[in-house]
Amino acid sequence: MPKYKHSSVERNRLKRRLREWVRLELLPAFAGVTPVLDLMVRTSPSAYTKSFAELGRELQQIERQVRRLAPSLVVAAPVDGAVAPAERSSRTDT
Repeated sequence: MPKYKHSSVERNRLKRRLREWVRLELLPAFAGVTPVLDLMVRTSPSAYTKSFAELGRELQQIERQVRRLAPSLVVAAPVDGAVAPAERSSRTDT
């Protein structure tokens, strides 16, 4: 996580937000996908001022780009109650 002249408290808050989005949205979306993917997200200075919903919208764009760039990804049957990408409903933040 680049510092961009922000305190460790701010950097950790941003990391927690990103991890939570991955846990709630990205992992279920790619559950059962083979081959296994490694994704690295690098933030920009503006990420420190964005809300959780704004970060989520930008990360959803990344998810769509990954799917478009890797159409050969095979989705296996969901494991342990995970929801397959086609079955996932869109979430709305309030």
